[in-house]
Amino acid sequence: MNRNTFYFHLGMARQTEQISVFDIFKIGVGPSSSHTLGPWRAAQDFMQTIGSTAGLSSILRIEVDLYGSLAKTGKGHGTDMAVMMGLMGEDPVLCDTQAIGDKISRIRESRTLQHLSGFQFAFDPAIQLRFRKQESLPAHPNAMKLTAELNGGRIFSQIYYSVGGGFIRKEGEAEGAGMRRKLAFEVHDADDLTQLCMSSRLGISELVWRNEKAWRPEQETFDGLLGIWRVMRDCMYKGCHSSGILPGGLNVSRRAAQMNRRLCAEMVYDSAAMWMEGIRNRKWNFNEVLNWVSCFALAVNEENASLSRVVTAPTNGAAGVVPAVLMYMQLFTDRHTDQDVVNFLLTASEIGSLFKKGATISAAMGGCQAEIGVSSAMAAAALTECMGGSAAQAMQAAEIAMEHHLGMTCDPIGGLVQIPCIERNTMGAIKAITAAQLALESDPERAKVSLDGVIKTMWETARDMNEKYKETADGGLATHIPLGLIEC
Repeated sequence: MNRNTFYFHLGMARQTEQISVFDIFKIGVGPSSSHTLGPWRAAQDFMQTIGSTAGLSSILRIEVDLYGSLAKTGKGHGTDMAVMMGLMGEDPVLCDTQAIGDKISRIRESRTLQHLSGFQFAFDPAIQLRFRKQESLPAHPNAMKLTAELNGGRIFSQIYYSVGGGFIRKEGEAEGAGMRRKLAFEVHDADDLTQLCMSSRLGISELVWRNEKAWRPEQETFDGLLGIWRVMRDCMYKGCHSSGILPGGLNVSRRAAQMNRRLCAEMVYDSAAMWMEGIRNRKWNFNEVLNWVSCFALAVNEENASLSRVVTAPTNGAAGVVPAVLMYMQLFTDRHTDQDVVNFLLTASEIGSLFKKGATISAAMGGCQAEIGVSSAMAAAALTECMGGSAAQAMQAAEIAMEHHLGMTCDPIGGLVQIPCIERNTMGAIKAITAAQLALESDPERAKVSLDGVIKTMWETARDMNEKYKETADGGLATHIPLGLIEC
């Protein structure tokens, strides 16, 4: 079976996948969900499996092999660091992001890796963590193999695939494998969602809210989503107040802080809440609002490029779009209650899940259309529903947003998430707002392109796209911009 045939069958299999809002929105560490968060979780899982079977003390040696896109852009995306953090048992949600660099340096210098449990073993990343740039595994371009030599001559090995958005899958494991829930509404595609919203007379957010009850109590979902929003907000606030040069060697300057200073002028504040209130209470012209949206998106992705804590939405490379549009709604419209935030995230997550089921949210499979395009569609639908649009109008907004991202390639310069990734988040956010405005002024019954149609088109475009434009740094901007001349 060739790769495209495999992907086709993989896409069909995804239609039975059950996806929660907290699968789409995950708290993690930058710069990449597929190249950082996924490998981190895979390494964690590997250690947990050994710990629960043979015991961590049985480990004599571990070797890591990265393949395909993970190998080609892994250095720029911090894949090696993520794997080592996972092998140490560190958690991306809870770890001290400021200490990551020091911990990795100690491993490299001592050639020893110490697990949080206290157990340690010899590990020299220069030898035992290999970037196999000329090799790929057939099932997915984001592949990694972890092999442990255990006492008594035993060998334990596991292949993992990082399939986008921080989702991982083991070799031989079906997509969405695991315990199935009895959901109030089974949604496989956009047509299902349309019919269910019509028959139940529910909006998208309410329908998703009822489904989430199958996973956890209502209050836990509500509080968890506000927690997701707090991480997004704090990330924007931090990014808007952090200057300097981004790591990685491209000498890219942060811009969000400078924009924030110009826009805030004489505003006085000492917290994120006061900052937001100050922005909300001032009159802004059209250009200034556009600048704020760009500033919010830049802030998140500058933080993402700095290995800070972000929310995968649905990926790290596109982490700035949803927060920027949600912040726009909070500050420049009258929809700024906690319930509005929850509804926005619920709707956005359902649109993201439709793309994951019917296409992909992995740039290594579909190019940047799978990241910025999907995030823009998510934000467009969410804003539309929150501003009073119907479920049909929300899905039309998602379609419009994705339609104008079709074919977007992923060609990161130097394998980093800086150029063109950071600016693309500003474009995705502005397109989402425009798509929402168009949908709110339109009759979905007269639309010529359906959301299912654009998802299918995106998937076919992904399959047709040359591999060098799928997060490999082998084509596009990555090969036409002299690295020594970059200064943004």
